[in-house]
Amino acid sequence: MRREARDRRGRGVIGLLALVALLAMVAFMVVGAHGNWGFVLPFRAGKLAALLLVAYAVAVSTVLFQTITGNRILTPSIIGFDALYILLQSALVLAIGSAATTALDPRVMFVVEMAAMVGFSLVLYRLLFSGAIRNLFHLMLVGIVLGVLFRSLSTVFQRVIDPTEFVVLQDRLFANFNSVDTALLGVAALVVGLVTAAGATMFHAFDVMALGRDQAIALGVDHRRVTVRILVLVTLLVSVSTALVGPVTFFGLLVANLAYMLVPDARHTRTLPAAVLVAVICLVGGQMLLERVLDYSTALSIVIEFAGGLFFILFLLREAVR
Repeated sequence: MRREARDRRGRGVIGLLALVALLAMVAFMVVGAHGNWGFVLPFRAGKLAALLLVAYAVAVSTVLFQTITGNRILTPSIIGFDALYILLQSALVLAIGSAATTALDPRVMFVVEMAAMVGFSLVLYRLLFSGAIRNLFHLMLVGIVLGVLFRSLSTVFQRVIDPTEFVVLQDRLFANFNSVDTALLGVAALVVGLVTAAGATMFHAFDVMALGRDQAIALGVDHRRVTVRILVLVTLLVSVSTALVGPVTFFGLLVANLAYMLVPDARHTRTLPAAVLVAVICLVGGQMLLERVLDYSTALSIVIEFAGGLFFILFLLREAVR
């Protein structure tokens, strides 16, 4: 009876989140259109598609990363993806200038950024798989150290960049949800679709992996191999979201933990949809409010990072009290 009640509550919460997400999407498309449907709807549709892709990629990658680490305050950015993105942007501006960097084909930049992050992660995962790094926590420690190195190199590059070009660079280092290049949506959707298909083939292992290494091995799961496969999926999703809008450090932490709170069920059939829907509500609803109500008085990335950072501090304080 208790499990049935929990299932009903979980389905009810997901249904309610889906309704709110749908209302947020409809409001994003129609509010403030003033009858200019021929121009407004196609323009907003591309932007909405980008927001949905980012919301999906961030939510799924964070939940899966927390599943294999067994820690709900960690996000994939701890491995150093954000720092690598900052280093890449800083090196490009230093090497060819901000004007040439801005003039580069966005599809080429998208592929370069994804290739850099995936290549970096594959080197780490190869070390994990070969035994040079003994476990996932050593991998994260190596990622943290490399992230510090990347940030230090970025700081060195930024100190020798012309001040005018540094202003342009700063705009590229923060997530931007206002002007997403819709030319990248096809490639991004293809990558997300392939990752989703690959994840579906191993969906049965997610709940087992959440039990911990020893329990997963006892239940017949090749823990190391499955961990590396999930990490590859996480890397591809993080690469897509970062290449589309830029680094979002605390957004995944926020939506994943809100989903855990709203859905009293540890199964991924509940937590993954809940996290995606919460991310959609935050991104689409937040962007709609900032554009149509607050008239671009601030950037959505600033609000998200502030809320996520505040949530992170409160979460740590709550755990310390316990």
